[in-house]
Amino acid sequence: MSHTPSRVERWVECCADGLMAWRRSLLVLFVLITVGLGYSATQVRLDPAFNKQIPVSHDYMLNFLDYSRMFTGANRILVSVRWKGEGDIYNPEFLETLQNVTDDVFFISGVSRPSVTSLFTPNVRYIEVTEEGYVGDLVVPPHYSGTVEDLAQVRSNAARSGQVGSLIANDLRSALVRADLQDSDARTGAAVSYAAVAAELEAIRDRYASDNIEIHIVGFAKLVGDVIEGLSTVIGFFVVAFFITAALLWIYTRSLKLTLVALVVALLPVIWLLGLLPLLGLGIDPMSILVPFLIFSIGVSHAVQMTNAWKQDVLQGCDSINAARSAFCKIFIPGALALLMNALGFAVIMLIDIPIVHELGITACIGVMLMIITNKMMLPIIISHLSLEASARVGNRPVSAGRHPLWWRLSALALPGPALVVFACCVLLLGFGVTKARQLEVGDIGAGAPELRADSRYNQDNERIIGSYSIGLDVLAVFVESPGGQEACLDPKVMRAIEAFDFEMRNVTGVQSVQSVASMAKAVIAGNNEGNPRWAAIPGAPRGLQQGSLAYSPDHGLVSEGCAHQQILVFLSDHEGATIFHVVNEAKRVIAAVSVPEARFKLAGGNVGVMAASNEAVKRAEVIMLAALFCSVALFCLLTFRSLRAVLCILVPLGIVAILCNALMAMLGIGLKVATLPVMALGVGVGVDYGIYLYERIQHEMAEGRDLRTAFYEAMCQRGTAAVFTAVTMSIGVCTWAFAPLKFQADMGVLLAFMFLVNVFGAILVLPALAAWFDQGRALVTPRTVTALPAEAQA
Repeated sequence: MSHTPSRVERWVECCADGLMAWRRSLLVLFVLITVGLGYSATQVRLDPAFNKQIPVSHDYMLNFLDYSRMFTGANRILVSVRWKGEGDIYNPEFLETLQNVTDDVFFISGVSRPSVTSLFTPNVRYIEVTEEGYVGDLVVPPHYSGTVEDLAQVRSNAARSGQVGSLIANDLRSALVRADLQDSDARTGAAVSYAAVAAELEAIRDRYASDNIEIHIVGFAKLVGDVIEGLSTVIGFFVVAFFITAALLWIYTRSLKLTLVALVVALLPVIWLLGLLPLLGLGIDPMSILVPFLIFSIGVSHAVQMTNAWKQDVLQGCDSINAARSAFCKIFIPGALALLMNALGFAVIMLIDIPIVHELGITACIGVMLMIITNKMMLPIIISHLSLEASARVGNRPVSAGRHPLWWRLSALALPGPALVVFACCVLLLGFGVTKARQLEVGDIGAGAPELRADSRYNQDNERIIGSYSIGLDVLAVFVESPGGQEACLDPKVMRAIEAFDFEMRNVTGVQSVQSVASMAKAVIAGNNEGNPRWAAIPGAPRGLQQGSLAYSPDHGLVSEGCAHQQILVFLSDHEGATIFHVVNEAKRVIAAVSVPEARFKLAGGNVGVMAASNEAVKRAEVIMLAALFCSVALFCLLTFRSLRAVLCILVPLGIVAILCNALMAMLGIGLKVATLPVMALGVGVGVDYGIYLYERIQHEMAEGRDLRTAFYEAMCQRGTAAVFTAVTMSIGVCTWAFAPLKFQADMGVLLAFMFLVNVFGAILVLPALAAWFDQGRALVTPRTVTALPAEAQA
């Protein structure tokens, strides 16, 4: 049977003719581009930043950015100096070390120097009320010299300062140095290098750690530094995956030439992408460092399909040039459509309103679109110059040989009877997947940094600090604004509202401690009344509140000048998604109960505020992102295949796999967050390749007069083998990530391996079963969409 080529098919044939006619000139051009972009790739840089983690348009973050001019603390560093010797911290050796650590932190580039706080900084004082009035001084007096009398004085001052549990550990065996990081260095104006900050912090650890001293460090900059350090292993895993892919490619093709060509062409979009980033003024965030490997994996998949089509034509007697032309004509339309689906999968993640996700989406989209040039244009030119080795011809099924036993048995799924078995299995898997997917949590799961493993130094430091102090790095800041403006600290209604919020939040599960100006004012007022606890209350008149004026100083970091704005610090026991969700919801409930016209409570700041906004953005974007992705894929498939049933055959397996992926995340304890949500889009974008390649070939075979079973069998012989091979190869490659020191890399490896493998099985098992029940595929054939073979290949 024959059919009239469509306009698109004629255009593809014209492109193939032009490609072959100008193949030498184009090859030289592509080589020059590769050399130029390869040199540019050496200039690519890591570009981490705290503000890139923030969903900038979220209400919480609008408040956070507005109040960040007055209050800091979200991007904070905590350095804990712990005494391991006899006794407590009040000894000359420990205090000397604490003073040196304080000085070193003070001079770290990018640190906001007024924010540096420890027992040795002038913003830490003690105040008490005596018979002679107020008495106060620095906790560590200027004349401190380490004598027995000085140590006794420091011990007494520290006890009266109220810093036990805050700057001093509850067991009196460690003390904190606290500092906030700025986005740029105040002296040079240059952006802060988190890697350099992390290196300086590690230098402090190495300098002062000893038999008696232990240093623990946490903070976003230190986390980034540890992630960057762990990324050094990414290259090693990339090399391992590269050689695994190379070995499997050689086993599959039995051709050293085709193996090398597929690997080189798969690497080209990675090189071009890395070369374009500096030219576009972009860098790579440590959290998106795995994108180049994903580009390589997708490149291998498409390269195998092209070289496989070329090899089949060569085995049938075509010369290299005509085989390359034929492969281009057969692969370009489904391949370009599949790459557009990949790009779409990366693009829809930009619906998450977080800059780091936007960068990841842009970077990946550029890489995938480059593959249309490297894999669909440059690859046919290269293979047109090749000859197939004798080893690659051995073991291949001749055209006249009998049927492939495995694929022929599998083709029975294209019959209505066996298809029912597939449907029954799908229903069972879908029920299991939906049940488990409902248990998927949004946000982090587990204490510490989820990007690192539980036994990492950072997470061990974090655990020690949380266990030693009444505060930690996980803090939710609630802002209070007084419409009346000045002297809100002397307004009893405002102060009592803050007091009520403070009291209620202390009793919320997951809250470690609360700091507010109201609680400080009550302590000062009681001190003004001989320390009688019955006076530790908020008076009903402004004049009574004046007794707590020492608590209203901006130096404490809780109020602005004149008390027009205040913040309440709620310290959490951890930053798990469930904990944050519960505490934020309770904060909303308490705010609704205690609000007064004179005080407006606003959420939320601190690093927990950032996480809460990110979690809400992810939860909101998940449904929108998947809906946009599936609708867009459906539209592209409908325009290409002109059949609604074709759309269902391709999309239904993808939907089942997406649900199963959520179930797997719930079973493995992986939360849905910024780092894992893109996996879903990537899995759907990459998984649609298999369905498109397979379905296009089924259509073509049926247009030649074959029944659905035979058409599916031929599609498996021509496309299915390559699809299964690439899925298995990519799964094995990313599975090696499971042994990486970075937990987020290990999680992504497991999820991507699952998506790659299960998607191909969904395509080869569910797609033909659906087609069998769509009137046994009679509606699948739309002749004008079938790619016509050139005359040379048909011969």
